[in-house]
Amino acid sequence: MTAEIRFFWARLNANYWFFPALFSIFAAILAVTMIWLDRSGFAEMLNEQDWLVPARPKGAADMLTIMAGSMIGVASTVFSITLVAVTYASGNYGPRLLTNFMEDRGNQLSLAVFISSFVYAIVVLRSVRAEDESAANTADAAATALPGFTPQLSLLVAYALMALCVAVLVFFLHHIPSSIRINVVLEKIGRRLLEAVRETYPVEDQSSEAVAPKAGEPVFAWSTGYVQMIDFEDLERIAREKDCTFSLKVRTGDFVHRDLPLMDVCGCEPDELIDELRDCFQTGASRTPEQDPQFLIDELVEIGLRALSPGINDPFTAITAMHWLGAATSEIGRRDLRKDICGEDAENCPVIPLPDDFAHYIKRGFSSMRSAVASSPIAAEVMLDTIANAAVPIDDEKRQKMLRAEGRLLAEQARQVITGPDLAQFEEHVQSFEKRFRG
Repeated sequence: MTAEIRFFWARLNANYWFFPALFSIFAAILAVTMIWLDRSGFAEMLNEQDWLVPARPKGAADMLTIMAGSMIGVASTVFSITLVAVTYASGNYGPRLLTNFMEDRGNQLSLAVFISSFVYAIVVLRSVRAEDESAANTADAAATALPGFTPQLSLLVAYALMALCVAVLVFFLHHIPSSIRINVVLEKIGRRLLEAVRETYPVEDQSSEAVAPKAGEPVFAWSTGYVQMIDFEDLERIAREKDCTFSLKVRTGDFVHRDLPLMDVCGCEPDELIDELRDCFQTGASRTPEQDPQFLIDELVEIGLRALSPGINDPFTAITAMHWLGAATSEIGRRDLRKDICGEDAENCPVIPLPDDFAHYIKRGFSSMRSAVASSPIAAEVMLDTIANAAVPIDDEKRQKMLRAEGRLLAEQARQVITGPDLAQFEEHVQSFEKRFRG
């Protein structure tokens, strides 16, 4: 259930409407509260201040009308600019990055501030009573010494919100062009990938063999889509209650369809648990970064491949993607790739996940880019250096050999494409690469 709540909260935050809706509710509550304070006479002290000129009803209505109209106009412009930026980024960097921009807190909060200010102004505007109108009750008549009813305190808060909106607009105009810069995009993906690796594999400087799965009765998928979340906590609870073992056949990010096995159940009858077990798997139409570091690796690879395509031919963007991919590969190579499902009782854990091995991550990352990188002399040289640098912090000789083998495959493929002086320079990098591993 904890995993489900985390996944629900992550998906809720990824929706573009969540923060605007939440802020609008708070703005309406704030407006009602401020109006109540004005009607209760708390604004009397403002009328006595020499430096603050009290507003008349017509002036207050005009100011709130202008504020509401301008804020909804700015909100529409902000939304339009965001759509243009998202369209540009997804078209140039890859459609998978659409989720990253939808989750951008700067865009979400900017739109939320403008819409909530509009809601506040509209709610307060409803309470303004013109000078020629009669009081609705005694409390209204006593609310202010001026004719009619002018919510002075509410108006003062509206001015503060307007100043906040100006500051947010300046921030937004700086944030949008900054957020679609490719270096910033790659940095966000890379840092998120490093955090995901550390969270998924918390044990560092160790490498252990994965627990062998146990054969049993299969539990099949009931729907079609990507596995977006696996609730390991509930799986462990069910397994311990029923004294059985679950051996998973899929990992988060895999595509499943009806009658594809999700897991093998050993020690109990799966038909009795089928509903509970299926509730532990969340499927959907698209992959998500939660519980799936490979999704972020695929984003880096996609950007690198697009950059190296003949139509774009931007090897320096691919180089930046390779640098972050190298950092993530090095981090993965230093860690125990057994998922920490049962915590301290990991040795007797009744849930056996589909094992992740280092070779799989190398294949998903560097190997996926190899063919495109081999066609670019500068990218091929940088990739050799990146692979060698990724191996430096890794103590496991077997994993170092895997990286060395990947570098050799790149060299072999690049020799078939690179010619002339570029080939001679590339061979020097290959020799330097081999010396670093021999050293």
